[in-house]
Amino acid sequence: MAEDNKIQGLAWFIAGLGVGALVGILYAPKSGRETREDLAHSAREGTEYLRTRSRQAVEQMGNMVDRGREQMNEYVGRGREAVDRGRAQWEEFVERGKSLVNDQTTRVAAAVEAGREAYRSAAAGGSSEAPTE
Repeated sequence: MAEDNKIQGLAWFIAGLGVGALVGILYAPKSGRETREDLAHSAREGTEYLRTRSRQAVEQMGNMVDRGREQMNEYVGRGREAVDRGRAQWEEFVERGKSLVNDQTTRVAAAVEAGREAYRSAAAGGSSEAPTE
């Protein structure tokens, strides 16, 4: 929307230059040769002005692109850092889970072995007292 206003403003400016030049030619107190020279000089100045403004616009766009690239690189870097932190946390959680499972496995194995020993000792002690037929 703002660009449309700028373009429209530029169009009106150029139209105003044209009308001004035409009025200047019609009411010029100079001879035809002087007027032509002035017009040629004005055209060269206008051309140089446009070249200068074009270079400035290219430089500004280049700067904007560079800033955009820098910001994008910064955002990508932040994203990588976040992914790395998340990966590190995930690995830590996985290791904690493995450790917890190993601890529980060891406890269960110890309980099973204790149960076997209790059964063997009860079976060995109970069979000597049991009547034999």
